Amino acid sequence: MTEAIRVEHLIKTFKGEIRALADVSFAVEQGTVFGLLGPNGAGKTTIVRILTTILEADSGSAYLLGFDVRRHPEHVRTLFGLAGQYAAVDENLTGRENLLMAGRLSHLGRRNAAARATELLEQFQLADARDRTLKTYSGGMRRRLDVAAALVARPRVLFLDEPTTGLDPQSRNALWEVIEELVGGGTTVLLTTQYLEEADRLAHQIAVIDTGHVIAEGTPRELKTAMGATVLEIGVSDHETASRAAGLLATLSAHEPHIVANTVELTVDNGARIAIDALRILDEARIVPTTFAVREPSLDDVFLALTGREAEAVSEVLDPSAKRRRGRRER
Repeated sequence: MTEAIRVEHLIKTFKGEIRALADVSFAVEQGTVFGLLGPNGAGKTTIVRILTTILEADSGSAYLLGFDVRRHPEHVRTLFGLAGQYAAVDENLTGRENLLMAGRLSHLGRRNAAARATELLEQFQLADARDRTLKTYSGGMRRRLDVAAALVARPRVLFLDEPTTGLDPQSRNALWEVIEELVGGGTTVLLTTQYLEEADRLAHQIAVIDTGHVIAEGTPRELKTAMGATVLEIGVSDHETASRAAGLLATLSAHEPHIVANTVELTVDNGARIAIDALRILDEARIVPTTFAVREPSLDDVFLALTGREAEAVSEVLDPSAKRRRGRRER
């Protein structure tokens, strides 16, 4: 397939000492979703800003549909749409007025801008709210309108920088469906996200970014398969017992056990056999599990193994609902 995006050995340093990107390279095929997955401060937004000509890299190259973003910035800007972390729409205008303004800024004629606004309001299920000011829109409606505004000029490439941060689950699912529909129509999407579930659902290919480096790349299945066949989740009565169990079970896997509240998570290559060994070790130590489950590894497990920390631990700062979701999982 033809490449829509290519970055080669990007390096970007701020204030002479803060290295946001350290030799980042990857490629994105046309008509796919490419996920840049990592915690806040990993370098994801810096990559998007370089690709969209907002920033210049200190060194390295970036190409959009074959055009060098440094040498041909004006042409490159006609090729993409961008929906950043914060809505770029005007809350004092109506939904329709915002899209009309985006159309005129994209040099569409009045008639074409009006037709495109009507089309997008229907596509994003905002037609009933087209004449309401954005002050009356919910967070999910604003984000959908923001993405719609980025699509007014029918860009071939769409950059979505953490588009669902702060959205409730229903609004997040609605936006995911829109993204899937766009990609089905041939749009290429580069998506930055802290949400592992989001990357798992949408992305055809993922690059895991941490401290300015690409630390892993592959399809969601490839990344999870590389972790091992299964994850053992063993619940016990209290955190102290979980710590003791983790120490006893550490010899069963090349991966360090992870403790979440009173549960030990252990990634293993042969789940059925290791499960029997784990139960035997716990029985000999007189540790009685309260729960015992065998499951496939998730992208949470991948990120934890690669970075030594959970992506959600960072996400909680920006999205309090992430902390509540994590709390429910730990219970």
